[in-house]
Parts: sequence; C-alpha cells; structure tokens
Amino acid sequence: MTDQQVAAIPRFDRSSSVSDIARELSHFGCVIIERLVDESTIDRLLEEMTPFIENTPYGADDFTGRHTKRTGGLLARSDTSVELVAHQTILDLANQVLWEGKSTVQLHLTQIISIGPGSPAQPLHRDQWCFDFFPFDPTIDVELSTIWALDDFTELNGATRVLPHSLSAPASATAEVERTVGAVMPKGSVVVYTGRTIHGGGANRSNVVRRGLNVDYILGWLRQEENQYLSCPPERARRLPESVQRLAGYAMGSYALGYVDDVRDPLAVLNDRESVSAFGGEAGQVTSIPSPLRGSDS
Repeated sequence: MTDQQVAAIPRFDRSSSVSDIARELSHFGCVIIERLVDESTIDRLLEEMTPFIENTPYGADDFTGRHTKRTGGLLARSDTSVELVAHQTILDLANQVLWEGKSTVQLHLTQIISIGPGSPAQPLHRDQWCFDFFPFDPTIDVELSTIWALDDFTELNGATRVLPHSLSAPASATAEVERTVGAVMPKGSVVVYTGRTIHGGGANRSNVVRRGLNVDYILGWLRQEENQYLSCPPERARRLPESVQRLAGYAMGSYALGYVDDVRDPLAVLNDRESVSAFGGEAGQVTSIPSPLRGSDS
C-alpha cells in the first residue's frame, strides 16, 4: 500500500450507516460523504445566496483570505439552507461524535466560503481554537465541522486540506503542510471533520471561484461563533421548523442555560406560546438528544 493510499480520506455515500461513518471520523479525523444532496439543491441554494455573496467584502487578513468572501446568515437568507444545516445524517453524526456527556447540540456557524483565483492556502489550524485555544483533551470532541461542495472540489481550485490522523497531534503539527491531503469531491458532497482536526482552505490555482458551505455544530453550553440571535433574529426564526429553532439556539442549552427573564422557556417565548418554566415541560426539551440531567419530561 502506498503512502498516498494510506492518507486517502475515507469515503462514503448517502446510503452508508452513520455508525460506520462516525467510526472512521473518530479514527482518521475526517470523512467525505459523496453526493449527500442533489446538485439541484445546491443550485437553489446558490440562486438564493448569490446576491448576498456579491455584496460580501473580502477578508481583511491572510487567515480569512484577502481574495476570499465569507457570507453568513444562511438560515435567515436561504430557505434551502435548512435542508443542509439540519440534514439528518449530519445531526446523527454530531450526536454520535460529540462529547457523550452533552445535553444538547447547537449550530455554531453558517457561511459560504468563496475562495477566489490566486488565493494562497489558508494557514492550518483547529476549529476549536476559537474558544480561546480550547485546552487539548483527546477524550472530548466539542465541535463537528462540515464543508459542503457547492462546486466540484479539486486540487486545482482549492479543495480543503486535511492533516490525516491529527486529532491527537501537537499544535506544532500545523507546520506539516506537506502531509495534508485534499478533500477532492463532487458538487453536493460534504467533508466532515472535528474541532480537533488540523486543516485549512486550499490554494486556488484555477481561474474560477471555489464555493463551499461551512456549517459547524457545537455543544449547547459553548458560545456560538456566528451569533444566531442577530444573524437569524426572532422574526425570521419563528418561520423555521421548531427543530431548527432549537438547533439555532432558541432553546435551553443545558440545565439553567438560556432561559428568558423570569426563568421562562425560550422556545415558548419565541413562538408566543403559554409561558412555562424553563426547568419543566415539553417546550424546554430538545428531542433526540438524551440529557443526563433530566430524568423525565414531566
């Protein structure tokens, strides 16, 4: 077996079991699920978001990319984005991979990353370093990251670079650029990695823009990178499915985290339902994610 074969990112398709995907993700640090959504879904998303992309400024430094645009606020700007943000396969992966002691999982950020021609490779990093360089703990994953291919990702146009088996690597491994591999994948596919995985955007040596949708998820007791309450304010959030309202953060993140004024449940307040205590009643619960702090829903 060659070194290239050893380093190849594990690949799956939409029929693969979440358990198999999670197992490889926890071992390699990164997986690709090919064609998880149809190209028509991607086209609808781009049609809705193109006006916002056109008005987005370029990055102000080398990390954000001086020839790169980062367009956020997708839940408020694109109806189609809900299909990707709340894709059940990705949510199931988050539930399996993130810290087993969690009460909830919430949305961390949404952004379309448009890497322009001539852009150099982004410095390698770990996403969880946004939390003041989160202390390294090889037993806990606090973040799950995804980048959906809105165009075909190639080595030429800046496919995301990943350092294989870097989950437990020292921070100095960010210098090992030569060991990274590209997340080459067709449009509609998604590359999934954790907050501990060392990675970075690739150099775009083509003459076209490479677009990818970055959607990340974190434990409910961590601060979101993209402020969803302003990016997707209540007047817009009320029109989203309740499951997505919860995901965006309009629900209790854990016991005593996120209540409104007189200890009212935030989801009930958002949806103008009868006020209930944040510490009891179905309105305060997050479905499908078991809580070690609650013995019942009553």
